[in-house]
Amino acid sequence: MDINNETINHLADLAKLEFTEAEKEDLTANLGRILSYCEKLNEVNTDGVEPLIFMSDNVNILRHDEAELNFTKKDALLNAPAKDSDYFRVPKFR
Repeated sequence: MDINNETINHLADLAKLEFTEAEKEDLTANLGRILSYCEKLNEVNTDGVEPLIFMSDNVNILRHDEAELNFTKKDALLNAPAKDSDYFRVPKFR
């Protein structure tokens, strides 16, 4: 894939970013190096290698769900911008 100003402009538009000409030149060089590095992966012989679906053989390692009381209502409301006795106050919305 050829990285040029048109490609950089398209990526910048997609990411809603703006670059100076110097930054575009740096990006062009960096993306070119990244793509050439990724092309080296095509040289690796993967015959007979099964694709990985999961990184480990562990299946459904779960913990017991135990309720804990980490803080009280009073502690939770300490930093609230607006509160009403035991509740957080939020603006009305529809």
